[in-house]
Order: sequence, then C-alpha cells, then structure tokens
Amino acid sequence: MSDPVMVLDYWLGEVGTEGWYAGGAELDDQIRALWADLWQAARDGGLDHWAEGTVGTLALLILCDQFPRNMWRGSADAFATDAIARAAARKAVAEGWDLGAPEPERQFFYLPFEHSEDPDDQALAVALFTTRMPEAAETILHARAHQAIIARFGRFPFRNAALGRETTPEEQEFLQNGGYGSVVNDLRAAAMR
Repeated sequence: MSDPVMVLDYWLGEVGTEGWYAGGAELDDQIRALWADLWQAARDGGLDHWAEGTVGTLALLILCDQFPRNMWRGSADAFATDAIARAAARKAVAEGWDLGAPEPERQFFYLPFEHSEDPDDQALAVALFTTRMPEAAETILHARAHQAIIARFGRFPFRNAALGRETTPEEQEFLQNGGYGSVVNDLRAAAMR
C-alpha cells in the first residue's frame, strides 16, 4: 500500500502547481488509475491514522479532497470523502500542523473548508487563508468567491447535476451567465476599484 510520501511526491512533484487546477481527462484518468484503491481505503476509514502531523495529514487531505474531484469528476463520488478531509483539516489547524507546510502546499489544509457548503466552514476558510497565507491574494480571492456563492445559494449550483439536485431558475441563470468565473471576476474588479 502507498504511504503519505508517495501521495505527496506525486501531487506536489509530478503534477505540481501547474496541474493542480488544470484538470482534464488525461490527468483525471491517471489519478484514477494510480490512486482509486487508496482513496477507497481512506473512504472506508483505513487511513485515518495518517492524520497525525503535517506530512500524513497533508497527504490524506490531497487524497480525500483533491484526488476525488479529478477521479470522479461529474459524479457524487467527487465529494464522497469531503467530510473525512474536513475532519482531518480541522484537527490539523487545531494542532498547528498546517503551519508546518510551506506555501503553496499549505492551501490544501484550508480547501476542505472552502469546498464545504456550510457557511461557517466558508468563513473559516476565508479567515485561514487571510491570516495564514496573507500573501496569496489570488487564493484568498477564490475563497471569497466560494463564500459568496454559498451566501447567495446555500450550496454550489455547479454540483447539482452530480448530486442529483434540482437546479432552481436563479441557479440556472447564474450558471448560464458565467457561474463561478463571473463571481471571481466581479470580486477581482471590486478589489481594483
């Protein structure tokens, strides 16, 4: 079975910052082929012991919060281990393990809160990015965009299809008019005023 260092070597080294948010079928297929079994072990609770310190927790967060968004893009399984990631992130922040990770890797300790549909988690994500990664203006902007969408809709409309949720007319209009990207652009424009 893989260990945390193998996950980190792959995500931080092989994929790297250029690939983290690029997505695409090729990367999705590669992540699924390499990590689906390990992700399932985490989903089943078999890797909870990784959440003891900076390195193991970071690997668990990548495995449970980042990889499924690639492996299972467009399906409910993309979000199936979010609760595991949030619990590990909450523990890591409480223990200060996140501060043991350099930037930009530190963001993976806060993204489980940004990916949550709970307004309190959204507020926590913005606070953590703002206070613990204050130089990461673009990352903070994206945290604020997620928070704004949750404040407006109480959920992420772009997940509705994957989760079998009905899209409201207001959500449909939002999605047709740029969705997430439009919120990012509005916040960016407001910051420049």
